[in-house]
Amino acid sequence: MTEQLSRHRLPVRVLVAASVGNAIEWYDWTIYATFSIYFAKVFFPAGNDVLAQINTAATYALAFFFRPLGGYLLGRWADVRGRKPAMIGTILLMAGGSLLIAVLPGFQQAGWLAPVLLLLARIAQGLSLGGEVSNASAYLGEIAPPDRRGRYSSFFYISTGSAVLLASVLGFLLSHTMSTATLTSYGWRIPFAVGGVLGLVGLVLRTTLRETEPFAQNKIKVTHPLRTTLREHPKAVGWLVGTTAVSTLVYYTYFSALTPFAVTSRHAAAQDVFLALSIGTALFVALQYPLGALADRFGRRPQLLVFTGATAVLSVPLSALIGPGVAGLTVVFCVGLGLYTAQTSIAPALMSELFPTEVRALGIGAWYNITVALLGGTAPLVINALAAAGLSTLFFWYLAAIAVIGFLVVLTLPETKGKTLT
Repeated sequence: MTEQLSRHRLPVRVLVAASVGNAIEWYDWTIYATFSIYFAKVFFPAGNDVLAQINTAATYALAFFFRPLGGYLLGRWADVRGRKPAMIGTILLMAGGSLLIAVLPGFQQAGWLAPVLLLLARIAQGLSLGGEVSNASAYLGEIAPPDRRGRYSSFFYISTGSAVLLASVLGFLLSHTMSTATLTSYGWRIPFAVGGVLGLVGLVLRTTLRETEPFAQNKIKVTHPLRTTLREHPKAVGWLVGTTAVSTLVYYTYFSALTPFAVTSRHAAAQDVFLALSIGTALFVALQYPLGALADRFGRRPQLLVFTGATAVLSVPLSALIGPGVAGLTVVFCVGLGLYTAQTSIAPALMSELFPTEVRALGIGAWYNITVALLGGTAPLVINALAAAGLSTLFFWYLAAIAVIGFLVVLTLPETKGKTLT
């Protein structure tokens, strides 16, 4: 067995091509959240900065509610027509939305048409992201050998973390070299233009992919796939929703909501937040493959129990370190994202192992994105609203409570390590 594992060579080019769309998706969503402190004033009427920030966060949240629709439509497309064409479609939507935001006129030039166009661009990206997570997860799960699915799965968030790292480094450089007035005027457009260009590169890479063998061999076409997931796989739906609830709230807390929160509510310097986020994200990327390999050896459940349990215990204490100074912020991001890696390194593998081939992409896409829409998309809105009311600590109690629920769900989760996909 050891000889077989040592001879196995990872198809790195294929793994990068499969994961690049997800990287670009998350890059775009991260820069929207982190740069919203600058462009919120551009798209909404002047005079009330807090209201403009809340409106921008509401646009962010509203786009999330199109993710389940995207997960259903693009997941269904992937289950019927193939993983590859659906993955190409998602990256086209995301790149188009990013380029549109980069060139949109502001409220002073276009009036209320400006926030409407911003919302339409975000809806396109919401539809895209809804299909991207499920289709890329299904693709990675289906091309992986059963005893190495965790390792293959880790590339999903290696790419994601690398893209978010790019977003945070770009944020650090721009905030360090440009004034607030310059960033508000045009500087915030730069990362969106970069995202559009990266999307075109990802499109070229994805055209080189081959269809997966499980899909090519699958002859079953389900008539009512969403109903089928509930009727025939209700436990899988419950496990997916339960594990996704805590993971998605952690993601949007650390990668999206904390940056504007730390700057506007805890008076941290923007460059300190971006630097701390960059350090935490680098750790997040570095841990993906080792923890994916660890899960192939010892199983999915132990890692998920550590992640949910530690998040429940540490979320509130960590929140006390958010404030001026890079040291405390670095601890917050490194601990939070380091723990989160225990889940992300195996997420595509676990989700693929819960559903059969004929409903895999749709089953993941629909239920994963419904959960993300409810918890992830509202995270920046909730944390901003609570901070405005002087109750910001409640958000971290909320995160801890969701983590407790996730821990209880994982206790009932069957071990799927080494499972052959049907």
